Amino acid sequence: MTSPQPKRHARPKRRIFLESRYQKLVRGLPQTIFYCPECKGDRRRRQDCTHCEGFGKLYKDSVQELLGRRLLPAFKAKFGKFHGAGREDVDVRMLGRGRPFVYEIVSPRKFDVDLDAVLEEFHERDGDRVRLDAFRTVERKRVAALKEAEHSKDYRAEVAFDRDVDPAALDAVAGKTFELVQRTPTRVAHRRGDIDRHRTVEVLAIESTGPRCCTVDMRCQHGTYVKEWISGDDGRTTPSLAGLVECEARCEMLDVLDILDD
Repeated sequence: MTSPQPKRHARPKRRIFLESRYQKLVRGLPQTIFYCPECKGDRRRRQDCTHCEGFGKLYKDSVQELLGRRLLPAFKAKFGKFHGAGREDVDVRMLGRGRPFVYEIVSPRKFDVDLDAVLEEFHERDGDRVRLDAFRTVERKRVAALKEAEHSKDYRAEVAFDRDVDPAALDAVAGKTFELVQRTPTRVAHRRGDIDRHRTVEVLAIESTGPRCCTVDMRCQHGTYVKEWISGDDGRTTPSLAGLVECEARCEMLDVLDILDD
């Protein structure tokens, strides 16, 4: 009778967590990989997918992929994960001090990496689209803290109206704080629960830039749907800028100017 073989325990995979901030200087660049909603990026299904024409995703690049192209080879790793402190829409720039994030290196085979050199290479290749702060190594628990934090944000929006707006109507909004009730927006209702959210928006400044347009600087509570605060989203957000000036309004361009620390 042979004695039982001792159980072998797999060694835990080592991971490296790098924290930084990114500024996204261009529009049309998602934060993370934007897989095709039809084929989900599946290698077999995407071959016949007419929605993405076999590409598997809707955008060529993302902040996540740009980081991976520089960090993964440096650490001799095959996989990485992006953990952001929230996200901006694809068509929104992330300016100011940038958005905090942690990039997780999975199963690296090299550990002695010159992060300053990696950062320099990143900026040489992709600095016209994304700028990064210096990397620093953090513990795994930093990921949870980053995702759980709720930060107010400063925005600047270029707004267009469907008719001429009296500058006095805009002046009446400046400097005021509004308590919003936001029902889940139409554009995300297919993937989020249909509930009411209570959020606060402070209009820091508003300037008429023409008879039918203006620029608005605002400070918004974490989780505010800014574009819907401007348009009203067919009554799903109240009050709204459109309702306050009594005409239709739409957000033409939006920038995040700052993410405020607690």
